[in-house]
Amino acid sequence: MRKDVRILLVGEPKVGKTSLIMSLVSEEFPDEVPLRAEEITIPADVTPERVPTHIVDYSEAEQSDEQLYQEITKANVICIVYSVNNKKSIEKVTSHWIPLINDRTDKDSRVPLILVGNKSDLVEHSSMETILPIMNQYQDIETCVECSAKNLKNISELFYYAQKAVLHPTGPLYCPEEKEMKPSCVKALTRIFKVSDLDNDGILNDNELNFFQRTCFNTPLAPQALEDVKNVVRRNMTDGVKDNGLTLKGFLFLHTLFIQRGRHETTWTVLRRFGYDDDLELTQDYLFPLIKIPPDCTTELNHNAYLFLQSVFDKHDKDRDCALSPDEVKDLFKVFPYMPWGPDVNNTVCTNDKGWITYQGYLSQWTLTTYLDVQRSLEYLGYLGYSIIYEQESQAAAMTVTRNKRIDLQKKQTQRSVFRCNILGARGSGKSGFLQAFLGRNLQRQRKIREDHKSFYAISTTYVYGQEKYLLLHEVMPDFDFLSEADLACDVVCLVYDVNNPCSFEYCAKVYKRYFMDSKTPCMLIAAKSDVHEVRQHYSLSPLEFCRKHKLHPPQPFTCNTPEVPSKDIYTKLTTMAMYPLLGWVQRVWSYLLAEEEYSLVQQVTAISNVEESIYMEASAQQLVPSDRHMAQADLKNSTFWLRASVGATVFAVLGFAMYRALLKQR
Repeated sequence: MRKDVRILLVGEPKVGKTSLIMSLVSEEFPDEVPLRAEEITIPADVTPERVPTHIVDYSEAEQSDEQLYQEITKANVICIVYSVNNKKSIEKVTSHWIPLINDRTDKDSRVPLILVGNKSDLVEHSSMETILPIMNQYQDIETCVECSAKNLKNISELFYYAQKAVLHPTGPLYCPEEKEMKPSCVKALTRIFKVSDLDNDGILNDNELNFFQRTCFNTPLAPQALEDVKNVVRRNMTDGVKDNGLTLKGFLFLHTLFIQRGRHETTWTVLRRFGYDDDLELTQDYLFPLIKIPPDCTTELNHNAYLFLQSVFDKHDKDRDCALSPDEVKDLFKVFPYMPWGPDVNNTVCTNDKGWITYQGYLSQWTLTTYLDVQRSLEYLGYLGYSIIYEQESQAAAMTVTRNKRIDLQKKQTQRSVFRCNILGARGSGKSGFLQAFLGRNLQRQRKIREDHKSFYAISTTYVYGQEKYLLLHEVMPDFDFLSEADLACDVVCLVYDVNNPCSFEYCAKVYKRYFMDSKTPCMLIAAKSDVHEVRQHYSLSPLEFCRKHKLHPPQPFTCNTPEVPSKDIYTKLTTMAMYPLLGWVQRVWSYLLAEEEYSLVQQVTAISNVEESIYMEASAQQLVPSDRHMAQADLKNSTFWLRASVGATVFAVLGFAMYRALLKQR
């Protein structure tokens, strides 16, 4: 809705333009009328629509043609005033004023016109017989009002209709020639009907009608009022009411009736409540509400959002098979101006044996969209009417912005539910197979996927210590020299190589050393195609030796060439590494510590052991008398005990010192 309204009064001299304005302001007819009234502003709290209104007068005696043209351009609505007792002023409406206004306004955004017949107190007859043919000829004319500035007749009504013509215009809604609503209006109201049809049975029952009424007008309908509405529809059409509920045809008929009876504001109130602007397009503010996302934070759907999406799924899963058939998907997205999901979605999430998106896959796709492009997710929820159904200020209420990842590391815990794993590897190493296996597809099923339907993402759920988490896999294109920040930004990295290709591992090694060796992002090496013969890699180190050197987990064997559904164990490990990156870091520190101190520690322990051995040898070499043997043995046992205690303390001290040095180096 517009934030203010600008009304311009034009017409021939002496028809009473200035008198109308002054009578409105002072609520009495002025004794003296100036050539032109100054522009006045009526505050919002005084007007019926609660919108500030500016009223502008035009005087041929005081203003030039150029000034008139400027005012026409700025006006939101123009009142063409004529005198009901002056035929020449009526003729000038069509011969001069309407052509002049049309020449100065854009054809695609014509200004609404109101014909004002002033001085009705001077005649006993109405001018409507003369005016009606003019109104039928020009579509831009909203209405005609006969009034009297002297008797204050219809003065307030005149400016109310002028304001209404701007705030609730007929043009976008209705075609007078065809006597029916315009296609864009029908399309908008059809979406509103489908959003309000909470059980998707094609009928608005009493509960749904009451919810709709309360949503749009802040008050429910009494039972008798509901019956009266349905009876009006029954009397005018046969298929407007079905099973005591309002059909789409009945819903559209009611709004046609409102418009024909001059109650445009009713239809406009409904349209604006559901996010539409004056051109019957969903507003940017409605589709894309403001949401702030700090750096190193991600976006997820909250509990209420998942409940809403579950209800949307349930109302479109008509056969109750926990999957959406192609026809059910089309029906779900009828409230969208375009189809948001392409064929690649079926290869991004879990599907059933028929290739239909399952309930889990449906939620996964929404989770993926929210994580990768929160603005797109807000837009989609807007089309579905989330903020209306859940009575929220906007779709932003469906989002959770996670806290900074650095805080998660500091607190050694995370509240996130979605974790991203980037998959890197040379061409042909098996990255795509790794993604599809996560969705439960073995090699045989993967071979049926068309190349143009391929997806570079896969998302599903895993369970870590009893908690359900989403793992998002992203296949990164193998371009070693041009990996972007987005390619590197993730919670865990998978480096995939083909065990049967001797050149495959080298790419993984180079990528790790260049981008991840000094990073705190956990990494895992995947030995793909492990069902075939493993060959020696053309690299200075074998994959196992490379992992040992860089303190990584050993390469994990993987194959999707199985008769059954591939195991999910490896994906659970990845999710665990993403959730608890500190554990992997500690393991790497410990390995580093052992490697660095191993040699010196062995030397020191060996030296101590040699001392212990020499003591034993020295004791056995001594010639002891029988009476002193038991005392000597007791002393020897005592010495041995303390010697072993000393050895243990020394080992512990060496290990503690080594760990301290390792931590200092890590910092």
